[in-house]
Amino acid sequence: MAVDVTESRERDRRKRLIRLGIVLGGIALWLWFRLLSGNPVSPGFPKLPAEFMFWLPGILLILILGGVFILPMLGNGRSPHVIYLPEQISVGFDDVKGIGGIVREVNHTLEVFLNHKRFRDQMGGTPRRGVLFEGAPGTGKTHVAQAMAKEAGVPFLFVSSTSFQSMWYGATARKIRTFFRQLRKVARREGGAIGFIEEIDAIGLRRGGLGFSTLTSSAEPGGTIIDQSMSQGTGGVVNELLVQMQSFDEPTRSEKFYNAAARFANRYLPPDRQIKTKKPAFANILLIGATNRAEALDPALIRPGRFDRVLTFGLPGLADRRELIQYFLSHKAHEPALDEDELQDSLAAATMGYTPAALERLFDEALFVAMRNGRRALSHGDMKRAQMEVEIGLPNPVDYPPEERKRIATHEAGHATVAYLAGKTRTLEVLSIIKRRDSLGLLAHRDNEERFTQTETEMKALLQIAMGGMVAEEIFFGETSTGPAGDLAAATQLAADMVGSFGLGGSLISFRALDAGVVGGNLVAKVLSDPKARKIIDLLLNDAKHQANRLLVDHRYLVEALRDALCEHEELIGDEILEVLRTAEQRALDEGRVVVDLRAPEGPMVERPEPRTIEFIE
Repeated sequence: MAVDVTESRERDRRKRLIRLGIVLGGIALWLWFRLLSGNPVSPGFPKLPAEFMFWLPGILLILILGGVFILPMLGNGRSPHVIYLPEQISVGFDDVKGIGGIVREVNHTLEVFLNHKRFRDQMGGTPRRGVLFEGAPGTGKTHVAQAMAKEAGVPFLFVSSTSFQSMWYGATARKIRTFFRQLRKVARREGGAIGFIEEIDAIGLRRGGLGFSTLTSSAEPGGTIIDQSMSQGTGGVVNELLVQMQSFDEPTRSEKFYNAAARFANRYLPPDRQIKTKKPAFANILLIGATNRAEALDPALIRPGRFDRVLTFGLPGLADRRELIQYFLSHKAHEPALDEDELQDSLAAATMGYTPAALERLFDEALFVAMRNGRRALSHGDMKRAQMEVEIGLPNPVDYPPEERKRIATHEAGHATVAYLAGKTRTLEVLSIIKRRDSLGLLAHRDNEERFTQTETEMKALLQIAMGGMVAEEIFFGETSTGPAGDLAAATQLAADMVGSFGLGGSLISFRALDAGVVGGNLVAKVLSDPKARKIIDLLLNDAKHQANRLLVDHRYLVEALRDALCEHEELIGDEILEVLRTAEQRALDEGRVVVDLRAPEGPMVERPEPRTIEFIE
């Protein structure tokens, strides 16, 4: 229960009523005095002299000029925040799904926030004054902050850190001071307040001189370049933010006036009659900062006493996405079939890597698809179609020449066949020759189950899948085309990770341990710059191509079946791909064309890398 916040709010309400009664009582006494003295107050405009109209244009001109010059300067010091009262916020903890661990932690924080006196006076603790939310965009940081304000029943002061910035020198720091002054004022008036600074890294980046990186100079070997992460001019903004976060209990103006008067009087009073000054009243404030660059913040910001706790918002797991899907379906029109557990499990598995915001947007896109097709409720097919449009792009059908159409279909069929044969842990989702963005065709596939690691065998299978398109073109057309360019780039990236990061290239040395250097943090550039590592990557890619070639030569009939189906339908989704493959397998089995390969898994012309052969170039 919010005992302390409720008591503080009731006490402040009574004080305001007393002050209002004193003011109105004084006015009433003055009106009665005028009435009893025979000089009652009569309503109306005062009588103005006749020459007043002559001076009126000049007075108005002066006021306008004064407003033009003075008002912008006064506005530069105003806090840019927006206050939302609890009844204006529609998001509660019942609407926060998929981040159960975060909700439990913020509930504990709110419990202390609402009962701060008991926590401080009876238990001897120090309430949290600041909490930092870090995580990727769309993971629910602002959503949770709004729910906290709704559940706490206190005002919510929202501000974007970029709105503090100003072209006037010193105005940014003045806006920060005003924001915190308003936050303290609202907290004392309402018993508590929650302040939320969106993208706090815009004003809280690491100050210059506190941290820097050294880059090897290409002009002068052995030299270093100091890369300051922040200009000296913005350090004052961070300093102001640090001071304000340390001064939550700054005395009010009335307390300052009283203390100044007491100090003045104490100069003339003996020690035993000194007037005691007032201590600043506790301001029940909870400041929340949100960022997706927590590592770039100034270290002084995230020390205890400022941001006491850092909560990381990660991507939702399978069970969390399942919970989010159920929540979104309960708020959106959908066909009854989507209430089946099997379909919801399928959607949760197919949306790995989605943030809550991205998942909600996917449902909205599915509603757009349904409305476009003249329906008022979304279906599972609408969800799959919307997912393709979001992830891959809108279809842009083009009329391929017959020969090119056949080549593109063969290329994509090669990918799908290798994925079917070598990627035992992969699920084939979409196979298409419809142009989207820069892609003339595509194969979309994912893990059968949610995985957070990959084995060496699985990564080599991915390399083989990437080579499937090029090999299929060579088998059926005798030469390749420009189509495999993207496949080769993706395969090179994966092979570089295997050699330079995962220790799968015959050496346990990690290229990630190297300094950024002139190529920055590009792992591929680091690995390819080493001749022996480059050779191992080439061997891995050639080995993957050799394995893909063996698979496609032995299962040529699968490529042909998928190619013909693509030329006819242009796009195959999910079970349609498997149906074509299984039908072709059954037909080949009936005709006796199935080949059993008894050769060694490694080809005779593929050179295997020797262990521990990577050396670094000085």
